[in-house]
Amino acid sequence: MNTNPVKNEIKSYMAANGVSLNDLVELLNETLPADEQTSPACLSKKLSRGSIKYKEVKEIAKVLGYEIVWQKAGNS
Repeated sequence: MNTNPVKNEIKSYMAANGVSLNDLVELLNETLPADEQTSPACLSKKLSRGSIKYKEVKEIAKVLGYEIVWQKAGNS
């Protein structure tokens, strides 16, 4: 059973947008400097291990057309 909430959430947004892991990596690499680019295998490992950085999660959200919003608990 996969209990990694970050991986699950990213995969759900990918699915909702019809984006595969390879597509996501291609989109990311178009926006990242050469020394920060990744591969599908590397991103998959980071997601599985839960070792992905917040900066990387924000970039994934951006290329998928989302933004991460911090909201006080209990506010709608």
